[in-house]
Amino acid sequence: MSRVNTVLGPIPTEELGLVAVHEHIGYGMPGSELDAKWWKSPEQRYEETVPKLRQFHDYGGGTFVDATGICNGRDVDYYKSLSAKTGVHIVASTGFVGGDTALPFFARASVEYLAEHFIHEITVGIGNTGGRAGIIKVGVSRGGRMTDLDKRIYRAAARAALTTGVPILTHLAIDAETAIAIFNAEGLPLDRVLFGHVDDGVNADKTRDTWIAEQGGRVGFDTFGYETELPDPPFWARPRKERLDHFLRFIGQHLDKALASADANCSALGWPGVKGHTVNYIFEDLIPDLRAAGLDEAVIKTIFVDNPADFLTIQN
Repeated sequence: MSRVNTVLGPIPTEELGLVAVHEHIGYGMPGSELDAKWWKSPEQRYEETVPKLRQFHDYGGGTFVDATGICNGRDVDYYKSLSAKTGVHIVASTGFVGGDTALPFFARASVEYLAEHFIHEITVGIGNTGGRAGIIKVGVSRGGRMTDLDKRIYRAAARAALTTGVPILTHLAIDAETAIAIFNAEGLPLDRVLFGHVDDGVNADKTRDTWIAEQGGRVGFDTFGYETELPDPPFWARPRKERLDHFLRFIGQHLDKALASADANCSALGWPGVKGHTVNYIFEDLIPDLRAAGLDEAVIKTIFVDNPADFLTIQN
């Protein structure tokens, strides 16, 4: 039986439903939990998060992939409570958003240690929660080129993916040539990797999304909703129509490689967040935009149901 790890246990792949493949229950940089300016109590975070997940469920959302890696505010017991309360399947991550967010303990670790750690979180559980990771997060540190630590993390992630069968999701698709060289050297099929954020307003011209797809990788257009039209847009914002047109061009060539999401925080940690931007942008804006552009329901299902299910399914 094909299956996917969620925080409440493995589920059959066919139960995933519509998937938001790159989101965050709450993301923050290491130490953000100590920032009194933006700190929120567990009750405040819960009050912010539950309505968003309930709305996601009511709209028809089935699965929320939390792409928050180690050291960035991941809280699996909290995720388990949210999943049980809202009916939304939550997939947790092992790995790191980038080497520059790894605390010194991990920054000094070997490839072998990192791989063993990822494997443990996938097969045994994260900490003492019993909740198993269903995806491995990796990323390129600030600066645009992989550091030595980034390379160790990517190599460890490839080994863990091969051992456990879970896929890899990248933060940013820059320096994709180095990433693909590592994955190829480790023998990891590239359809087990989703190269993320190809559409953000900072790196869209650097990500080579079509080239990645031609190599066999999956491509994530997953910053939908971060728009320059916002009252106070973040630095990675992009004009709404420009991003949509980019996505439409890509799926015209590589529909089988395309996944989409909003990369929204349910309750941002250590920063104010982007007002009004939630995972529900998928239903409230993106899917209507795709329909208005002429996409039929079968294509929309491919993007949000079929492609994520194929990607997330444990391959072993």
